[in-house]
Amino acid sequence: MPTYAPNLTAILDREPVPASGIESGDVAYEADGVAYSGYLARPAGEGRYPGVMVVHDWLGVTDYVRMRCDMLARLGYVAFAADVFGADVRPSPEEAAAVAGGFYQDRPLWRKRLVEAFAHLRGEPSVDPARTAAIGYCFGGSSVLELARTGADVDAVVSFHGGLLTGPEGEAARITAKVLVLHGAADPVAPDDAMLAFEDDLRTAPAVDWQLVSYANAMHAFTLPDADAPEQGAQFQATAERRSWAAMKAFLTEVFDSAPAGTGALRG
Repeated sequence: MPTYAPNLTAILDREPVPASGIESGDVAYEADGVAYSGYLARPAGEGRYPGVMVVHDWLGVTDYVRMRCDMLARLGYVAFAADVFGADVRPSPEEAAAVAGGFYQDRPLWRKRLVEAFAHLRGEPSVDPARTAAIGYCFGGSSVLELARTGADVDAVVSFHGGLLTGPEGEAARITAKVLVLHGAADPVAPDDAMLAFEDDLRTAPAVDWQLVSYANAMHAFTLPDADAPEQGAQFQATAERRSWAAMKAFLTEVFDSAPAGTGALRG
């Protein structure tokens, strides 16, 4: 397991290590001729467990994403950090907006890479494919909502301070996942008009089970301990970080407890 900075370790250690321990490490995978470098964390030992895909922010697969995967493994999930950008693309903070922006401009490619990564998660031997979810942060939050819009067979998606995009008329009806959006009430990336448009879009699909939680005074990137640019609308907020993780935990427990189980050991 990686050695994390103290601010990440403090968050990680809110979830105790199970007696059996966890296993983790980088994962190389390939799809359609493109090489990717992700990360996998899982409960140690034999068994099959609910699988959770974790999608990175605009910096790519970093220690922050690895730490979240380790937290999920401590909860009894197999957590796979997808690499949307590709193994050779690890943008600097100065480059990140342009790299992520390329996917916002090419949603078919974006969705294709997400579907491929999700297929990799479902193919992991330790994953029960009957119980899957996808969560993401910032760019990753937008990403998991895009995955849901493809009609992917994923039980749940959770967006942490992601962009709230709409789609073509009628597309929301393709969503089969239960949706949880964890939003900063002071996030300029997804202001009130974007939030209302997003909600109105989902209202056109009455069968979709969705909820949006808005945290008071929370800016963009409120779960990222290193975020400290309030003049740009991005800042860590410990209360919103803690509450949003608790909301996700309760949501995944509800969803997975109601999903039909596959064969093998499952999260207790």
